[in-house]
Amino acid sequence: MARLVIVSNRVPVPKGRAASQPGGLAVALKDALQGRSALWFGWSGQIGKGDGNDTPSILDAAGVRYATIDLSDAEHRLYYTGFSNGTLWPLLHYRMGLVEFRREEEEGYRAVNDRFARVLAGLLAPDDVVWVHDFHLFPLAAALRRLGVRNRIGFFLHVPFPPAALFAALPRGDGLLRDLACYDLLGMQTEEDSQNLRGALEGSGLAARVEAFPIGLDAEGFAKLAQRAARSADTRRLAESLNGRALLLGVDRLDYSKGLPNRFLGMERLLRRFPGHSRHVTFLQVAPVSRGELTQYRALRRQLDELAGRINGQHADVDWAPIRWITRATARASLAGYLRLARVGVVTPLRDGMNLVAKEHVAAQDPADPGVLVLSRFAGAAAELGGAIHVNPHDPDEIAEGLNTALTMGLEERVARWHDNTACLKTNSAAQWSRGFLAALNA
Repeated sequence: MARLVIVSNRVPVPKGRAASQPGGLAVALKDALQGRSALWFGWSGQIGKGDGNDTPSILDAAGVRYATIDLSDAEHRLYYTGFSNGTLWPLLHYRMGLVEFRREEEEGYRAVNDRFARVLAGLLAPDDVVWVHDFHLFPLAAALRRLGVRNRIGFFLHVPFPPAALFAALPRGDGLLRDLACYDLLGMQTEEDSQNLRGALEGSGLAARVEAFPIGLDAEGFAKLAQRAARSADTRRLAESLNGRALLLGVDRLDYSKGLPNRFLGMERLLRRFPGHSRHVTFLQVAPVSRGELTQYRALRRQLDELAGRINGQHADVDWAPIRWITRATARASLAGYLRLARVGVVTPLRDGMNLVAKEHVAAQDPADPGVLVLSRFAGAAAELGGAIHVNPHDPDEIAEGLNTALTMGLEERVARWHDNTACLKTNSAAQWSRGFLAALNA
């Protein structure tokens, strides 16, 4: 079997005895890496001195070789903070009004991709199969081809891809489309994303193989984790603090694509329009800070602080506050326990490639007494999770109505909806996702 080479912006290098970092891409690719020779290459997460040293750091763990390089401060600012997160991230999430384009950042982005390609080319064997992940590395295949690399190279985009007319607003966007056409296979989360990318390519006179591969998870494994975590001290402490109230739970990165302000406003509308829930529900939002150096993210945190304070000030009592919100990182096992405890999972991004938290909520539930998922119709998971209550995340009143429906739903309907969602999880696991993509790449 050919060696699998994973390339991502950030490499989850194991620490201590851990075989992988919790959550994220490491969890999604666990099955793809098992039982075969593998190399994982990318950024170490460290800011180096910028001395041009292209010798990667190597670590072997659990059958996988991890090869990483540091970025200089300038590379991080231009490639990561600038073009990747200041330009591509809002564009791909349909937020053109937040896009900031600077040509020096686009050139810095390409320079880092060229550097990745130079280092990676020296690590490749002729029969390696290369699987590149996410928008930070759009130009990588083209850079590798220029260096003479002829290996099979696939690409998977974990976030949405916007309609062609919106992508066309990106200055020098045609160059990125030409880069994408150098991959042997382009994988998207949904058929809508696939159609959008095909349309953009065709509009630029380009052709490429684009297919949808919705990402899944190890539902059985996550269910067992949630069962164990439900007995943990963290989950018991949360359950005791609720004092019999129903838990509404959101778990997201702190990001403007997640629709958090409207979610908070939806909670406020719930208490105003359906006052019978007052003092009987608690909404917990876990939102670890990400990209805190960007102005939009600092402003978002201030906005949410103010919303939570205002809503609690208007509706709280001496022994109850409707909203709790946490911006520090929480262990994956603890989150699994919280998800099992939640009567309602609240997943309302304005736009999302897939959103695995939605699937994790379903997997974590007690089959005999499952909670209900309130899900944005603009998350990729909505196409698969028909048992969820689908809402428009731009309308706080519709979110409130969805929450009320979930909270008042009888056991029989909750069980039926949970079974509908669970059937999807079983037919589209993380293992099937990776096997399907690699089989298509090698076909």
